[in-house]
Amino acid sequence: MSKKTPAQNKKRILIVDDHPMMRQGLAQLIGAEPDLAICGEAENAESALDGIGALKPDLVLADISLPGKNGLELIKDFHAVRPGLPVLVISMHDESLYAERVLRAGGRGYIMKQEGGKKLMQAIRQVLGGKIYVSEKMSGDILEMFSGRRAGAESSPVEKLTDREFEVFQFIGRGKGTREIAEKLHLSVKTVEVHRLNIKTKLKFKSAPELIHFAARWLESQGSGV
Repeated sequence: MSKKTPAQNKKRILIVDDHPMMRQGLAQLIGAEPDLAICGEAENAESALDGIGALKPDLVLADISLPGKNGLELIKDFHAVRPGLPVLVISMHDESLYAERVLRAGGRGYIMKQEGGKKLMQAIRQVLGGKIYVSEKMSGDILEMFSGRRAGAESSPVEKLTDREFEVFQFIGRGKGTREIAEKLHLSVKTVEVHRLNIKTKLKFKSAPELIHFAARWLESQGSGV
């Protein structure tokens, strides 16, 4: 984790991303704003959690794909350590895959990396102002989610999966075995086996090959390289 000393009266932002060039680009972009400052950078979940205690940021700008821990689990950890800390997720992955899950986990917004600097500043200020930020395209779906109108009417069976099951499902789609998934997620093999069984049940598959085939095709259809 690297620390920076922001000027007084500026909103302090902690950047969490495992790509140094992305962190540098975001830091330059945000640092040019008169009311915003970077108080630190983190490349993984562990240093990010250390950072929110030591640096006391006003907002965390975090990628969802991090080494060692899923971004959704990290958001939950942030709120356990510092309840109410606003987290804005910035990701290369399509928001239709993650935006709702980010908000359910306690995040305050989701923006895709290709949106550009102007939209990012708008998202940051909106979240700092106590509001939720998603694209206009997603806002209707998000409103329906919070009003409960979508309950029992998921557009995809994959939406039935918990965040952890969703994570395991993606590894299955990339052809990873149970032991390898367990190592990557720091879980026991038995726990991953339970998740696989739950996924198979929720998606109504009778065999492991059926699940693997569906997961692979689903990831391919979403263009997801998570």
